Amino acid sequence: MNRMPDAVVPPPVEGVILDDIDARPGSTASLLRTFIGLYLRRLDDWISAADLVRIAGFLGIPAATARTGVTRLKQKGLLLAEREGGIGYRLNPAAIPMLERGDRRIFEVRQMALGDPWCLLSFSIPETRRDLRHQLRRRLQWIGCGMVSPALWICPGYLQDEVEEILTELHAREWATLFRTQTPEVAGPLADAVSGWWDLTALRAEHELFQESIAPLPDAAPGPFAAYVRLIDAWRVLPYRDPGLPAALLPADWPGHRSFDAHARLSAQLAGPAWDFVRTAIADRASARPDHDAALSAD
Repeated sequence: MNRMPDAVVPPPVEGVILDDIDARPGSTASLLRTFIGLYLRRLDDWISAADLVRIAGFLGIPAATARTGVTRLKQKGLLLAEREGGIGYRLNPAAIPMLERGDRRIFEVRQMALGDPWCLLSFSIPETRRDLRHQLRRRLQWIGCGMVSPALWICPGYLQDEVEEILTELHAREWATLFRTQTPEVAGPLADAVSGWWDLTALRAEHELFQESIAPLPDAAPGPFAAYVRLIDAWRVLPYRDPGLPAALLPADWPGHRSFDAHARLSAQLAGPAWDFVRTAIADRASARPDHDAALSAD
């Protein structure tokens, strides 16, 4: 089974805001990122420190923990401290491409059919740039590419634009070549090759974990807002890990379709009421904000 070795992850390329592939769903950092990705652009890219901490409270995050989580998001470059009639945070414009890429994955699930084109990526990065080689492999694995060999990766053709974006962001385009093919020629059934290029056992486990984690929703969450954010937080990794391979190349009992159906059903039920809650909560911030909010520093 082709699997990536564990290693220390190099820092992201300067000036580029990348997906946080290590944020654990359900953690403070992950929930805050999910909230920011869902709503901050709809709130004109800015939110007061008081509102962000208060909103985090509706997700079960204590105020002190929320402040620490926000500080870490600032350190990662997702948020910028900025006063706009008060202490608050602005979405870093450099993060917009990453969030837009996430929107496409989370809300526009794609499924490959037999006969659709594949994209192959071959690269040869100098030994002096081993850090870049490792980071590229990590990013390719994150967006759902399969590993044919350490320097040859494969994915559905509709992911080619994302592969190009990653190569550009990492300044690795000069060492890479992309190919398009309709059907890879392999010695044996293509389904057997696919099971070697992708870790389907691990991917199955992620689908099952997602289904288990959302089973109590929305009844167990305190309102549609918390339920929806936790739904998307649990879901948002799956459309990256799972590239949407043809059903004919997957095991007959593949759990992916159940995950997609559950996400679609709950999203349709919760998305509208959750946004209504956020708009009301932000509109009512003046009456809900404690007198000592000036002590909340965005520095």
